[in-house]
Amino acid sequence: MERRLLHLLLVYFSAWLLLLQGVSSMQFTRDDFPDGFAFGAATAAYQYEGAAAEDGRSPSIWDTYTHSGRHPEDGTGDVACDGYHKYKEDVKLMSEIGLEAYRFTISWSRLIPSGRGVVNPKGLQFYNGMINELVKAGIQIHVSLYHMDLPKSLQDEYGGWISPKVVDDFTEYADVCFREFGDRVTHWTTVLEPNIMAQGCYDTGILPPNRCSYPFGSNCTVGNSTVEPYLFIHHTLLAHASAVRLYREKYQAAQKGIIGINMYSLWFYPFTYSAEDIGATERAKQFIYGWILHPLVFGDYAETVKKAAGCRLPFFSFHESELVTNAFDFIGLNHYTSVYSSNNNNAVKTPLHDLTADVATLFRVTKNDTPSPEFLPGNRVDPQGLQNALEYIRENYGNLPIYIQENGSGAPDGTLDDVERISYLEKHIAATLKAIRNGANVKGYSMWSFMDLYELFGGYYNWHYGLVAVDFGSAERRRQPRRSARWYSDFLKNNAVIRVEDGFVSPASHAQL
Repeated sequence: MERRLLHLLLVYFSAWLLLLQGVSSMQFTRDDFPDGFAFGAATAAYQYEGAAAEDGRSPSIWDTYTHSGRHPEDGTGDVACDGYHKYKEDVKLMSEIGLEAYRFTISWSRLIPSGRGVVNPKGLQFYNGMINELVKAGIQIHVSLYHMDLPKSLQDEYGGWISPKVVDDFTEYADVCFREFGDRVTHWTTVLEPNIMAQGCYDTGILPPNRCSYPFGSNCTVGNSTVEPYLFIHHTLLAHASAVRLYREKYQAAQKGIIGINMYSLWFYPFTYSAEDIGATERAKQFIYGWILHPLVFGDYAETVKKAAGCRLPFFSFHESELVTNAFDFIGLNHYTSVYSSNNNNAVKTPLHDLTADVATLFRVTKNDTPSPEFLPGNRVDPQGLQNALEYIRENYGNLPIYIQENGSGAPDGTLDDVERISYLEKHIAATLKAIRNGANVKGYSMWSFMDLYELFGGYYNWHYGLVAVDFGSAERRRQPRRSARWYSDFLKNNAVIRVEDGFVSPASHAQL
């Protein structure tokens, strides 16, 4: 252990010296990316579709959550962008911008309103219509099956993801999607961001289904923060692996698509170069990356996670271990920012542990922030963190095919002249290219988001991420491309040269940062 910490200290010091060498310049074009690499943009069903009570759609846990008044803005996704009625207009905009790929999610409760059994013909009609428009436009189709919107009926019946019953229901739902849409969908993702949902949905309870327990969460009436985050991840991995096995055995040979899972990605820098903070940083990486990747690559949870959770962590049977091992064709990443990590000395003193106590790390977006024991979303611009994350995965889990499925910058004012977003995207696309040149197997990049959406933490008016602005104050939800849309179009369609000033570290060994 001491030798490992000494090695990490030397790596950090070497990287610091490299950073002191100054700022360098980099320029690139679309053509500098490998053959087959696809640039796109993303949305998600509850945040985009609207039509929450139309054509047979049943409530999801997001509907329950927002209608209870728990959302910070006290808004709902009942209308959102009205994509349910405006998708043809939106695909036309995608084509005009030059998107090569589009990632969207399917609403389980729109397609199968009761959660299992009868398929909703109007739901089929909507998704077939959108997929067909994308095919006509020549846009590569990336579909995600789940993003925090479990049908309310399944949540009420058996507790949703904390029950093993969800594995069969999710597999049946996936089967419907593969059967009905797989002849045109080339890229399937089972679940988005399970590693961050474990904390937000089942530990602190700030996200649906709003489960937590005292003293770890607030405003929850049900839940158990000590065990449910681990049950959620365990059943998610089993449901994912079951869907992958189904796809490979029944559909993949004929449909020739690929399937994977998504993770929320944060990069972690030690707050100080003490052994304690470096250890905390490594522990945080194991819970963000290793919690998902270690079972998928090696068939079991990482030792760090096992030690922290103890008997509260479910175990894989021999059969389950075989099922999850290599149950992916690619890994999706949603990456936005980086944080500083320091050891949480008080966590080990608590008699009762939840997930945040097990991670035992405090996080800050900037050095001057008040530390928090929870993984923090933030708007800090750190393209180096994306490069580090991509290379960390390559060095620790093999050269896995990776799709960056979300990366973007939000602005509170919603300006059309979004030069800061352009700068953010330029730097992060440059970081992606640097990682590729260092050997990372990155296959695509989709920015978040194609248009302004109902943001899960900010509602309609607090944060605007879209290439396309949406007037949420108008009944018709009028769309207007931002300056960033024109910039992205110039990059994709005209092979425009992008120049960035950067201070990135070049050697591949910096993935240990």
